[in-house]
Amino acid sequence: MACIGKWTLLMSIALLCGCSAILGQSEKRKVHVVYMGNSHANPEKATSLHQKVLAKVLSGKEEVARSMVYSYTASFSGFAAELSTIEAASISKMPGVVSVFPSSIKKLHTTRSWDFLGLSTTSDHGLPTGGSNVIIGVLDTGVWPESESFSDKYLPDPIPSRWKGTCVSGDSFNSSNCNRKLIGARMFPNGYEQNFGPITGPGEYRSPRDAEGHGSHTASTAGGSSVQHASLFGLAEGTARGGTPTARIAAYKVCWFGSCTDADILAAFDEAVADGVDLISFSIGGSPQDYFSDSIAIGAFHAVQNGVFVSSSAGNSGPSAYTATNLAPWLTTVAASSIGRKFTSSIVLGNNLSYKGVALNTISLSNPWYPLVSGEAIRNASSPLANFAKYCYDGTLALDKVKGSIVVCYGGVGAPDATVLAAGGAGVILVDSFDKSIGFAFSLPCSVVGNADAKHILKYINSTSSPVANILPSITTVDDSLVPQTGIFSSRGPNVITPDILKPDITAPGVDILAAWSPVSSISGESIDNRSTSFNIISGTSMSCPHVTGAAAFVKSFHPEWSPAAIKSALMTTATPLDGDKKFNKDGELGYGSGLISPTKATDPGLVYDADTTDFALFLCGLNYTSEQVQLISGFSNFSCPQELPSMNDLNYPSIAIANVHGSLNKSIIRTLTNVGFSGNVTYTVHIQAPKGVSVTVSPSSLNFDAPYQRLSFHANFQANSLPSEQLYLSGALTWTDGLHVVRSPVLIWPASSTVQ
Repeated sequence: MACIGKWTLLMSIALLCGCSAILGQSEKRKVHVVYMGNSHANPEKATSLHQKVLAKVLSGKEEVARSMVYSYTASFSGFAAELSTIEAASISKMPGVVSVFPSSIKKLHTTRSWDFLGLSTTSDHGLPTGGSNVIIGVLDTGVWPESESFSDKYLPDPIPSRWKGTCVSGDSFNSSNCNRKLIGARMFPNGYEQNFGPITGPGEYRSPRDAEGHGSHTASTAGGSSVQHASLFGLAEGTARGGTPTARIAAYKVCWFGSCTDADILAAFDEAVADGVDLISFSIGGSPQDYFSDSIAIGAFHAVQNGVFVSSSAGNSGPSAYTATNLAPWLTTVAASSIGRKFTSSIVLGNNLSYKGVALNTISLSNPWYPLVSGEAIRNASSPLANFAKYCYDGTLALDKVKGSIVVCYGGVGAPDATVLAAGGAGVILVDSFDKSIGFAFSLPCSVVGNADAKHILKYINSTSSPVANILPSITTVDDSLVPQTGIFSSRGPNVITPDILKPDITAPGVDILAAWSPVSSISGESIDNRSTSFNIISGTSMSCPHVTGAAAFVKSFHPEWSPAAIKSALMTTATPLDGDKKFNKDGELGYGSGLISPTKATDPGLVYDADTTDFALFLCGLNYTSEQVQLISGFSNFSCPQELPSMNDLNYPSIAIANVHGSLNKSIIRTLTNVGFSGNVTYTVHIQAPKGVSVTVSPSSLNFDAPYQRLSFHANFQANSLPSEQLYLSGALTWTDGLHVVRSPVLIWPASSTVQ
């Protein structure tokens, strides 16, 4: 019988320990978020708890200190730390932990708009009345404090005494950059730096200063001061202002070089709530996740729980269905739509024919004519990518043919304007039907045309030995009769996490929006473009989101006591559907939600669908969260999910969605309305616009309110033997009216077999 000596045994143990250590060290630790639910009463005890949890998987105080990135203690409990996959899995099984997830990277969703929305200016200096006590927090790329949009010239009132925030110092930024308008500015770089290393070098400031322009644009759209004669080199000239120009602004920089980590986002949410903001504008997003493995949903939940309204962008992945992001029901998710304004740049050919393209072309060509060539015809035959010459891809063009010429390029690959400019070209005619509805800035004279016009231009090139052309500067065309349309880029529903919650919630102007800009940031996004401006015109749900923040701030200035859900309801139920017959908006409510915001109407909605943490706790039960999980999230220590789990449809939401209907339909829902209108006796009657083929009954059909803030409920039943097979989804509406107020809720139904396009 063989036996093992003690040295052999000890050597085996040493080898096993060594191998284990090597295995533990071979996986590089990554930043994870450990979410532990509602905040503790004592922040110091919360931080101590976080350290103890971390110490259970790490060895020693020094390793715990090195690993810890953030400790979240103000509005919720949790921490961000560098963990291996095994360590993260171990923590996820510990008592008191709701979820553990990697800190992923989120991305930015990149004057006249407020006039278009009917928000009048009624006080001195053209500022809407009220609002100076409302504080808007903007989580974004920072702020350019010297912009006129952040001037406190017309804000004589002192900063609200409840404000607890501050202005932190950093690169080219200190406390003197804040004032009575920009009352706070913080930065959150830890999560980014743990992933990518120190923030240094050109192109970024390690401070709240905005090097990108996006944060200044969104902040000024939400609550910027009025600035007369604002324009992008003469385009869209007028008065630029936020939805509530007298509101205070606090900037929270969470994005660095265009990337925004979950760890930094959660730290900013936590700090903003502690600072005392009333609203948060968040124009950032990522892929939809389970709500409590999603930094945005987590941060927003606890912000709303603390009375802070949160608006978020739906995303720029349209026009495909199921692309909307930021889907939690406590978020107000915003789509983007057009306004009655276009920027056109004419292309004049040597045969005296002209074609009207779309672009933000602010550059005048000095000569009357320039040689006109097609990128495909001047390909660099020696390039391995010569087949991409049609797209003017870098390295695919014969440089001697480009110099001094206007080049016809097709969109879709690379940055043709930068390629042509670098080669000494004079301009670009870009062929791209997708982008023809939106004005973009380019690094040299450029105009965008569709395929039909491109055929005529190419035919002209082939018809003569010396084709020539010119591209004229853009002009602004205003036509209020134009029907607002959902931006082609704007992400569409349905909601991929909870289909019975309609998303997006609402739409607002997000196409060709003029607002403040960082003068060190490229206008066109190309590093070769060195033009500088204080205002820029850009598009995206990033631009529509702060419109809703500004509108919500306007409503809150009239009703400071209203909950975030009440403000959201007021905005949604007073919104205007973009076009009833869906001639211009074929995706209907899946594109624009309840419709286009109307801020003035939202100040007097009559009734609201209110909701609080208890409502959301029951909603989570319906999503199969356990009672213990809901207790941690909500902070309700004695909460228990009911034995019969609630339906998603019964959340007191301002819109109604019934998804995945199999065969026949027989669905009842309940809603509760709160009277925020007349203090006397008032009766509301329901008007039903039934979806095609669906029978809808509402009981009671009238609601009699005799006191302010009285709550009354109704049941709505939806029945159908079968849903029309020729339609992908069915839409209708339930509208309550007292003859003065109109409280409208869109209704959307789609069968399980439907593939929404």
